[in-house]
Amino acid sequence: MSTATFGNVVTAMVSPFDEERQLDLDGARELARWLTRPGWNDGLVVNGTTGESTTTTDGEKRQLVEAVVEAVGGRAKVIAGVGTSDTRHSVELARAAEAAGADGLLVVTPYYSRPSQEGIWWHLRTIADSTGLPIMLYDIPKRAGVALEPSTLAAAAEHERIVALKDARGDLEAASWVIRQTGLAVYSGDDALNLPLLSVGAVGFVSVVGHVAADALRDLLDAYAAGDVARARLLHHRLLPIYRGMFRAPGAASAKAALAALGLGNGQVRPPLAALHQQERDLLVEALAEAGCAPTPVA
Repeated sequence: MSTATFGNVVTAMVSPFDEERQLDLDGARELARWLTRPGWNDGLVVNGTTGESTTTTDGEKRQLVEAVVEAVGGRAKVIAGVGTSDTRHSVELARAAEAAGADGLLVVTPYYSRPSQEGIWWHLRTIADSTGLPIMLYDIPKRAGVALEPSTLAAAAEHERIVALKDARGDLEAASWVIRQTGLAVYSGDDALNLPLLSVGAVGFVSVVGHVAADALRDLLDAYAAGDVARARLLHHRLLPIYRGMFRAPGAASAKAALAALGLGNGQVRPPLAALHQQERDLLVEALAEAGCAPTPVA
């Protein structure tokens, strides 16, 4: 499978905080280096939902991009989440991310206000016109309250900088039509559907599970690309416990708890998210072990 613009195995990275819930830039650099070690991720999303973007300031967002770009040193793509419900604000974030060295932008549909498809297209086009960076759209109607309809995606695909889609719609038929009709590089944005989406033409994953199992995700993708569907299916089945376990609680809190079990970070999140209780952490560690991703503390 050829490498797409943003790589094939991409993790939506958490934003590390210290015990006072202040941004931990040293922790972000350490985590970014760990996530992009050989055989793991070839892309990271910074300031996405899993990065708790709704509770970080614009200044913190820029600092995170700068820190992660510095840490990965060009060996992985850094994609900055810049989607908000305010077009002007998103343009400001996009320009700041470009200045901070990001390789691309992730733009979610405007949330809560539930604009029309015309309004969504105006929003996306305005952001795409504001920088020279390639863009991955993000379709997640269960969070945003509105979906990207086929006509909007078809129009977006005509823009020279809109090149990819993170699909978290949970609709394989809709994803199939997007792949057939638009030419956008589609990434699975729902870990449990990674293999099914590959089967209809997705190029890779934007994952939360990639915090702890990016090597297994790469093995799955490589097996499928090589035509070894049986092995890809076995890996998919092996990972099912962690696909479910990572999302019993909000993904950011679960990913941070899993990383803390590895000695990376402290599991701290910002309100309104809450850190996992001990019972929740125990269930998560059990899921990691069942999926063959048992925590081994980082040296």
